[in-house]
Parts: sequence; C-alpha cells; structure tokens
Amino acid sequence: MNILLSIDVAVKKFVLSVGQATLLAIKGFTGIFLPPFNLKLVLREIDNFGAGSLLLVDLIALFTGMVMALQTIYGLSMYGAEIYVGGVVSLSLVRELGPVMASIMVGARVGSGIAAEIGSMQVTEQIDAMRALGASPVKKLVTPKIIAAMITLPLLTVTANIVGIFGGMIIALFELDIDSTFYINSVLNTITVSDLLSGVGKTVFFGIIIAVVGCYFGLKTTGGTTGVGRSTTITVVTISILILISDFFLTKLFLILF
Repeated sequence: MNILLSIDVAVKKFVLSVGQATLLAIKGFTGIFLPPFNLKLVLREIDNFGAGSLLLVDLIALFTGMVMALQTIYGLSMYGAEIYVGGVVSLSLVRELGPVMASIMVGARVGSGIAAEIGSMQVTEQIDAMRALGASPVKKLVTPKIIAAMITLPLLTVTANIVGIFGGMIIALFELDIDSTFYINSVLNTITVSDLLSGVGKTVFFGIIIAVVGCYFGLKTTGGTTGVGRSTTITVVTISILILISDFFLTKLFLILF
C-alpha cells in the first residue's frame, strides 16, 4: 500500500512539474513578441551560450571525430572498404553525434549556470523584488535565454560538425595515407541537405529544452545555497535525459519530413 501511495505521489509531482514547465515555456515564447524588447539582454545571453561554449564544444567534437575515424577504419577494414571512412564519419556526426554532443555539453555548462543564477536570485528574494517593481521575471530572465539558445545552438552544432569531420580527416590521412581531396569529396557526396536540416533542426528544440529546464529549476529553488546546488545538479541530469529522449522522436519526425 505504501508503495502504491509513493508511486501516486511521484506521478502527481511529475505531471505537475511537466505542466508548470510547459506554462513557463509558453510564457517565455509569448515574451518574444511582447514589448519592451531588450536587445542587450539577448546579446548577453548569446555571448554566454555561444562564445563561452565554442571552445569546449569544438574540442570535444575534434576528438570525437578522431575516435570515430579510428573505429570506423577498424570496422570497414574487415570488408576492404576503409576508404569510405569520410562518408561514414561525416554522416554520423551531421545527423546524430554533432547535434546531441553539442547540446549535452552546452546543457551541462549553460543549463547549470542558468539554474544557479536564477536559483540564487530566487533564494535571495530578488525575483520577488522584481515582481514587486512591476517587472516580469519571465520576460527579463526566461525569454532572452530561449532566444539565445535557439540562435546559438544550431551555430555551435555546425562548427562542431566541421571540426569533427576535420578530426576524422586527420586520422584518415595518417592511418590510410589517402588524399585529403578524396576524403572531402566523399564527405560532400555522402551528406545531403536533408541530413544537414535534420541535424541542425533538432538543436533548435534542444536549445529550448536547455533554456526552459534551467529556468524552471532555478525558479523552483528553495533552501538557500544547498537548494541552489541541488537545483544545478537536477538541471544537468534532466537536460541530458530530455535531450536523449527527444532526439529519438525528433529523428523519427525528420525522417518522415525529409
């Protein structure tokens, strides 16, 4: 009986959280089209999302591409097809690994920062003071982050794809001694516009997840500095899980569309 009651409480809390996060996302999107428009806040968030994450994302993409090339060469060598490593690596990066990897890295770095920032404001009653002054916390805090995430994450993914493919080319040149022109041509002949749209298109939704989840757990923070740490941890975990789950459904959707 106690187990059933625990399950019931957990399900109710989950449904309530999903509903509250959805309402927050709707209010955040609505704020995009309602004045006043504060470009400075948006640019600050774009800098935080994009410039602050560029080196991390590209560094991980470089070594991911190199490892993928090594593994692909090993696998294809059994069939004498290792010269096609460029097409396999590029397709894997562009459609799946690039978008998911970049999103999880940005989610871990920026999502935790959002939760910590807003959580600190929440526990020090700055959010309540903002409401008392007649300002909308959603308009000033959530909306700029949603806009920035939707703009910067696709751009970060494109750079990650390029760097990852370059990393694969380095390994292909040293391991197989193939011409760089052949590698690049195999990449260009393999990747189509639909592959690019599928991979980059998913990151728009991933960016929304990162911004909304980070803001939601930040606004729900209670319990002082301990609560801020707890919100930061659960934000990173939730973002990673939601990105992986949504990636499956978005992949199915884009396969149907393209």
